[in-house]
Amino acid sequence: EILTLAFARSVFVEFISTLIFVFIGLGSALKWPSALPSILQISLAFGLAIGTLVQAFGHISGAHINPAVTIAFFVGNQISFLRTQTRSMSQALGAVLGNHLRWEQCSHGSNHGQLNNNTTPGQALVVEIILTFQLAACIFASTDNRRNGNVGSPALSIGLSVAVGHLVGIYFTGCSMNPARSFGPAVIVRRFSPAHWVFWVGPILGACLAALLYFYILVPYCMNISDRVAIIKGTYESEEEWEEQKEERKKSMELTPP
Repeated sequence: EILTLAFARSVFVEFISTLIFVFIGLGSALKWPSALPSILQISLAFGLAIGTLVQAFGHISGAHINPAVTIAFFVGNQISFLRTQTRSMSQALGAVLGNHLRWEQCSHGSNHGQLNNNTTPGQALVVEIILTFQLAACIFASTDNRRNGNVGSPALSIGLSVAVGHLVGIYFTGCSMNPARSFGPAVIVRRFSPAHWVFWVGPILGACLAALLYFYILVPYCMNISDRVAIIKGTYESEEEWEEQKEERKKSMELTPP
C-alpha cells in the first residue's frame, strides 16, 4: 500500500494538518507582555483548529493529527501497521516544524511539557488518560459509518471535545492529549521536562483504552482472524471495494477491442 497515491496523500495531509494545528494552538497561548491569554481563548483556538482541519482533510487521511489517536485506531484494528508508523512520524515532524515557525515569529513563552499548580506526575497521568479517553471515544463514535440517521457534524463534535479537554486540563498539565503537540515545543527549546513521559504515556493509554472499549466491547466488528490480519498488513479489501474494482475491471474489458 505504500506505493499508492492515496497512502502518500494521507501521510502528507497528517504532516501539514499537525503543523497548522500546533502553530495555531500554541500561538494562542503566547504570553504577550501586554496581555496574557485566557483559558477560554486557548481552549477555543485548539478546538476550532481541530474542527476546521477535520472538516478540511478528514476525507483524505481521517485527520487524526495525533499519534495517540492513530495508535488507537491501530489497536482497534482499523488501520495497518505501516500507516500507523508513517502517520505518527509525519505528525511528530509536523509538530516540530509548526512550533519552529511559531517560535520564529514570536518566542513569548513556550509550553514544552510542564505540569501546573503543583500537579504530580501521577495526577497528570490520570488527567491525560481521562481527557484523551473522552476525545478518542468522541472520534470513534462520531466518525463510525455504521451509525444510522443524522449524527450531526463529526468535525464540530471533535472540535468541542478538544475544547472541553483544554478547559479542564490546562490547569493541571497544560492539556496535551497529543504527544506530538508536546514533543514539538520540547524539541525546539531543546528541553524535555522530567515529566515529559506523561504526555506520551497518558494520551496513548487513554486513546487505546477508548479503542478497546468501543471497537471490541460496545460496537464490535464481526470479522474473522484472516481479515483482521489483512488490515494490519494493509492488504484488506472490503466487500464494497472489491465490488467497485470488479465493476471497473468489467468496464475496462468491455471497452477493450477483441
